[in-house]
Amino acid sequence: MRHQVDISFHKPHITEEEISEVLDAIRSGWLTMGPKTIEFEKRFREYIGSRYAVSMNSCTACLHLALKVLGLREGDEVIIPSVTFTATGEVVTYFNAKPVLVDVEKETHNMDVSRIEQAITEKTRVIIPVHYAGQPCDMDELMKIAKKYDLYVIEDCAHKHGGEWSGKRAGSIGDIGSFSFQLSKPLTAGEGGAITTNNLELYERLDALRNCGRRPEGENSIKGNKGEGIYFDEGNFLQSGDYRITEFQAAILIEGLRRLPEQNRLRDKNAIYLNSLLKAIPGIIPMRRDKRETKETYYNFSFRYNKDDFKGLTTKKFRSALASELGIEVAASYAPLNKCSLYVPLTKPARHKLNEEYWAAIDPSRFELPVCDRIYFEESACIHHKILMGTKADMDLIAIAIKKVYDNADKF
Repeated sequence: MRHQVDISFHKPHITEEEISEVLDAIRSGWLTMGPKTIEFEKRFREYIGSRYAVSMNSCTACLHLALKVLGLREGDEVIIPSVTFTATGEVVTYFNAKPVLVDVEKETHNMDVSRIEQAITEKTRVIIPVHYAGQPCDMDELMKIAKKYDLYVIEDCAHKHGGEWSGKRAGSIGDIGSFSFQLSKPLTAGEGGAITTNNLELYERLDALRNCGRRPEGENSIKGNKGEGIYFDEGNFLQSGDYRITEFQAAILIEGLRRLPEQNRLRDKNAIYLNSLLKAIPGIIPMRRDKRETKETYYNFSFRYNKDDFKGLTTKKFRSALASELGIEVAASYAPLNKCSLYVPLTKPARHKLNEEYWAAIDPSRFELPVCDRIYFEESACIHHKILMGTKADMDLIAIAIKKVYDNADKF
């Protein structure tokens, strides 16, 4: 008997409230940034606890403009974790700067902050911690290091909407926070992103950069149309392009943000219960929960797997067997960037082969990342956060399915 869990991964939770908000935007005549965008940015900055928020069309765009506004230049170095989506490293190469990959902790899959200082050189300008799968990076130690070496910190919060570290929301701790609203995220509009910051100068420049370089209208503008901006020579502020979000996306996000706190609470309640069940199964190790994280959030529900307790059943076969039992995808962690098929900067010689030194510096294969290798190839099992929106009985089914694989490991 299989223990199926009903989850549609690419069908976001849309209610009549979102539909009403979108129709309201259509009827208003403002289809690009307008009143809905302004309202969402106000609500989002209040939720995150930052002074400012700037919405954009993707988290990639957010990371790109964050580095631009911080003045990243050719030859500079940016320290990033090796387990992350490709965009974290890719945007660094947009500036002909150098991504420096740092290995991660096996207990969290996040950047191992104890390795950061040995990666710092006189060319280091920025650290980008990624709160991978919703697990918090150690921001206390990381911020101490950044302050010691006078480095900027961009929090990559693509996976972390609403989590708190020592009472402060992710995205309000570093100089800049970068969020994703892509389809698979807990807060989604299909696509989109937002930047948060407490720095007025950075905010004004970011607001202009996402809007073709135009000077910000200001929140008290009676026009309220952020897409219009100030045109002609008197309004030109910075050379840039179109990174704008649409009113449709902002409308969906307004309603999604209303529900997010309760959804986060439910996910955490179910995760705590499920982890309590998994602790009793040999070879299944829950992710470390740091006492300094005052609110936990999830992009994936992840755990570690030890094949020795499963009669040598490989991790790949374990994930396949569990997926078959549950009827949902059970994946590995993201591939380490030094072995990721999507992160291939050397496929762009016309863009990046400035000289042999830089060409070698951006080759991700130059990094040895043993912890990442072990996580990806031998230990990780990840299930999408939607699993945590189920019932307590659903959590029981997951644990029962894992125990079934354990009991029959020699048959797979």
